[in-house]
Amino acid sequence: MTESLPVDGASLTPEQFLAVVRGGCEVSVPAEALARVAASRRAVERAVTAGRPVYGVTTGFGSLSDRVIPPGDARLLQTSLVRSHSSGAGPPLPPDVVRGMVLLRLNSLAAGHSGVRPEVIERLVDLLNHRLVPFVPEQGSVGASGDLAPLAHLALALLGEGAFLDAEGRGEPAARVLAREGIPPLELAEKEGVALVNGTALMTSYLALAVEDLGALLAAAEIAGALSFDALRGHPGSLDDRLGEIRHLPEQREEARILRTLLAGSRLAVAGPYQGQDPYTLRCLPQVLASVRLALGFARRVLEGELNAVTDNPVVFEGDEFVNGGNFHGQPLALALDTLALGAQYLAAFSERRISRILHPALNRGLPPFLAARAGLSSGFMIPQYLAAALVNENATLVHPASATSLPTSADQEDFVSMGPWAGAKLRRIHANSSTVVAIEWMVAGQALELRRPDVGGAGSESALRFLREIVPPWSQDRPPAPDIERLATAVRDGSAVRRVRRDVAF
Repeated sequence: MTESLPVDGASLTPEQFLAVVRGGCEVSVPAEALARVAASRRAVERAVTAGRPVYGVTTGFGSLSDRVIPPGDARLLQTSLVRSHSSGAGPPLPPDVVRGMVLLRLNSLAAGHSGVRPEVIERLVDLLNHRLVPFVPEQGSVGASGDLAPLAHLALALLGEGAFLDAEGRGEPAARVLAREGIPPLELAEKEGVALVNGTALMTSYLALAVEDLGALLAAAEIAGALSFDALRGHPGSLDDRLGEIRHLPEQREEARILRTLLAGSRLAVAGPYQGQDPYTLRCLPQVLASVRLALGFARRVLEGELNAVTDNPVVFEGDEFVNGGNFHGQPLALALDTLALGAQYLAAFSERRISRILHPALNRGLPPFLAARAGLSSGFMIPQYLAAALVNENATLVHPASATSLPTSADQEDFVSMGPWAGAKLRRIHANSSTVVAIEWMVAGQALELRRPDVGGAGSESALRFLREIVPPWSQDRPPAPDIERLATAVRDGSAVRRVRRDVAF
C-alpha cells in the first residue's frame, strides 16, 4: 500500500506540496487534526443554535454583512454563496494549479479554525486521492477576499453541480464523475461554503509552483551562462570570491561559486593577454544572478508561512470566539509573485544579450557570423535570436506588477485588493518564455563551444554540451531550428537538462 502524506494544517512543506500536486502522492488527515476540526464545528453549531450574528454564518457576505439570515436559511446561504460566486471566465486552470488549490484548502481547514464538518475534509481528500481535478476558470479573482470565484468553482464540483477536467482537458459534469467514482455530492452545512471559497489557495498554489520552477530555471541559466562564458573566452577574475566578500552579498558569492564550479578545468575561461574588460553580460553574471536568488529567497519566505496559513473569515478560536479579520488578503503573495516575474525577466533579458553577442561577428571574439558554416549562404542562428528578442519584449509587457493597481469590489466594502491571481497567471507565461530564451542560449553557446576546438570548456560546460548533443544535432547546414528549440526548452522546463549536468558536476 502506498504511504499517504498526513495533512494536519501545520506542517506542509514545499517538497510535500510538490509530491502531492505533481507527483500524485496520496493524502490523509490525522485523527488529532480531525478532532480539532470537530471541535471548531461544534462552536459553529452552538452559535447557530443561540442565534448569534456571525459573519458568513448567520449574515450575508461582503457589503451585505449587515443582513441577518434566519436560522432556517443558514444552510441555504452557504449553497447560494457557492453558486453565486462561481462566476469565473476563460480557459481552465492547469491541473497542477488546481490540485494545489485543493491541497491548500484541505490543509487550511484541517487546522481546526474554520468550523467545517469532517465530511468536508473527507471530500477534499477524495478529490486528491481519486485524481479528480475540478474545472476552474482562470479569470475572476481579485485576490483579496480570498480567491472567491476560483474556489467557488472548486466547491461547486464538490456539490456535484460544477465540472471536472477530463483526460483531454475538457469539462465533464461533476455529478457524473462523482457517481462514477462512488463519491457522494457534498451537502453544505452552516459556514462551510464561506470556509471553502474564502482563502488564498489559488495565489499560494501559483507561488509554490513558481518558486520550484524559477529555481530550476535559475540553475539552467547558470549552466547556459557558463557555456557562454567559455564560448566568449570570459576572464575568470570577475568570479573571484573576494568581490562578493567585500560587497557583503551572500547570494553573489554563491553565484560566483557555482560558475567557478561549472567552469573548472576550462582552457577558454582563463586569464590571458589583456583584451579589455568583459561586457557586463559576462563580468556581472554573479551580481545579476544574485538578484534572482534574492527574489527566490523572499518568495520562499512568504510561501513557507502561507502553506500552513488559515486564510478564511471569520476564524474560530477557543471559547466559541469568532474573529473577523483579513487573512484572506493576498497582498504578500501578490508582491512575491510580481517579484518572481521580475526575476524571470532578468534571466531572459540577460540571456538574450549573450545570445546576441555570440552571434555578432564584431563582438564574439573570432567566431563566425551567426555561427554559420557558410555565412551568407547560411543564416546560422540569426533568427533564433529574433525569437529570443520577441520573447523578452513580450515579457517586458507582462512584467508590469499586477499588484500595483487596485480596483474596489463589493460596493467598496473591499476597497483595496491585491490582484495576485493575475500576477500568478502571467508569471507562468513569463516563465515559459524565459525558459525558451535560456534554451536558445544553451543551444547557441554549445555550438560556439564546439567551434572553439581543440580548446575545451569547463566541466559544467562540457557536460551541458554533451546533453545538448543528445537531443540536438550539430548545426552543419541550415534546417528549421524550431523543433530543436522546443526539445531543449522542454528539457529546461521539466528540469531534465539540469539534472543531466548535475550527474557530472555537483553545483
